[in-house]
Amino acid sequence: MSDDAAPAPLVRRLIAETFGTYVLVFAVLGAALFFTPDNGGALPVALGVGLGVLAAAYAVGHISGGHFNPAITLGAAVAGRSRWVDVLPYWVAQIVGAIFAVLTFGLWGIVSGKTIDFGAVSNGFDGHSPAGFTLWAVLIAEIVATFLFVTIVLGVTAAGATTAGFAPLAIGLGLTMLHFVMIPISNASLNPARSIAPALLGGPEALGQLWVFLVAPLVGGLLAGVLHRPLFGATR
Repeated sequence: MSDDAAPAPLVRRLIAETFGTYVLVFAVLGAALFFTPDNGGALPVALGVGLGVLAAAYAVGHISGGHFNPAITLGAAVAGRSRWVDVLPYWVAQIVGAIFAVLTFGLWGIVSGKTIDFGAVSNGFDGHSPAGFTLWAVLIAEIVATFLFVTIVLGVTAAGATTAGFAPLAIGLGLTMLHFVMIPISNASLNPARSIAPALLGGPEALGQLWVFLVAPLVGGLLAGVLHRPLFGATR
């Protein structure tokens, strides 16, 4: 997210964002689909998403900035850490990467003759919240969790940060920690692309609740971008 060097060509950055988001969504949904409360519960899911974003950020983060999440892209633009002209293309690339990941699992289901329940791994509230949290509770929790996550990302990637070279590790651990909190509440979104992809195949109820997981993470990312500089004295 630094602009010390000229950015890579846009097409190359978009390919990196597509790949990185694919890895992240592949990791989190794969763990959520194939582990159950009886054989690991939230632990593999939280570790899966943390390791996924860590690996993807180390692999291609130097090309695109390693957003892999529309909320991060928005927060970085608001904080002056990335260009506004890149926001919409990055969002499209991230959503495409997430959809490719879901289609991979769908293809596996077709080939194996197994039913993949994407509704079960979609984000939700009320009856679709693992612990039965209401709409307002989920909305507020997603805003707060995404705000914390994007603030962590902006902090560890700021110029002069003590985490130079280790930013992906800090980001991956931060995302893991927040998933431990958020999985019982909403199945943990913090990322509109992660929410869009399974909802497309998750049935009408998942699609009907999707708006919460578009609005809340983007609001959280926006707040992080607005508040990061005044709160933490970021210079860039």
